[in-house]
Amino acid sequence: MDFRKVQFFLAAVRCGSLTEAAAELGVSQPALSKAIKALERSLGVPLMERGRFGVVATPFGEALRYHGQVVEAEFRHAAGEIESLKGAQKGHVTLGCGPTEATRLLPLALARVSQARPELKVSVLYGLNESLMPSVKQGEIDFALSSVPGRAQDPDLLHETLFTESAVVVARADHPLARLRQIAPALLAQQQWVLPRQRELERQAFDDFFRSHGLNPPTAQFETTSTVLMKSMVMQSDALTFIPHELIYWEERARQLRPLSVAGVEWVRPVGMTRRRQGALSPASRFVMECVRGVAGQHF
Repeated sequence: MDFRKVQFFLAAVRCGSLTEAAAELGVSQPALSKAIKALERSLGVPLMERGRFGVVATPFGEALRYHGQVVEAEFRHAAGEIESLKGAQKGHVTLGCGPTEATRLLPLALARVSQARPELKVSVLYGLNESLMPSVKQGEIDFALSSVPGRAQDPDLLHETLFTESAVVVARADHPLARLRQIAPALLAQQQWVLPRQRELERQAFDDFFRSHGLNPPTAQFETTSTVLMKSMVMQSDALTFIPHELIYWEERARQLRPLSVAGVEWVRPVGMTRRRQGALSPASRFVMECVRGVAGQHF
């Protein structure tokens, strides 16, 4: 199997368009189409479905995409290791990051990377665990910096816990409830809320808190995966939210947001790094991970 043709196929599926993939690869669209058709003939199966809105992988193509991305990641790591052995301080690391980790942990770690290895390039993909974990598994990113499970759930992934964090009820700094030393659950149930979606861990803990006090969980008028939207709405209204404390680190210091005094809200999650169990990390990836560990140990 010609891996160059596999790379052409991976680019087409990733872009969802032969035109965009050809531009990304620096080849003509006819040459790209010809290479993918040749790959399909050699395998004896259709790899893509072509339509008016672009291209998508067939079930055969999905199988090739999964394994092809893993091989592509290994080539990337090998190139990085060769550069390291040559004494270069260069390399390219692609990592995934959740919203909480993007607040302080990763910026501080990247500052260390920049100071020690100014020629090392880092690309960061932002997302929640539901998108980050498949990307790690498929080799699209070298490692993810996000919440990690207490027990391993996927044999293909290796998790490393760095610290634990808690969630808090958040209001704007001059919210009427901010004057209270202790807020009863019944009073909270009457407030307006902007919350994570039902399946998010924070939302489940939020609902469990009210049920434990014999109350029905409040119905959120607004649900979102965007922490930026949650914080913006809370700053501009009487609405409350329930998010990890770290997410309001800067807004709390700027006296824009504050955690409310609510007893009994106990939700913690481990934060750490996740990488594929199989396959070697490049020297550049190992260095970035070491910078993350250093910051976590010093500041968290």
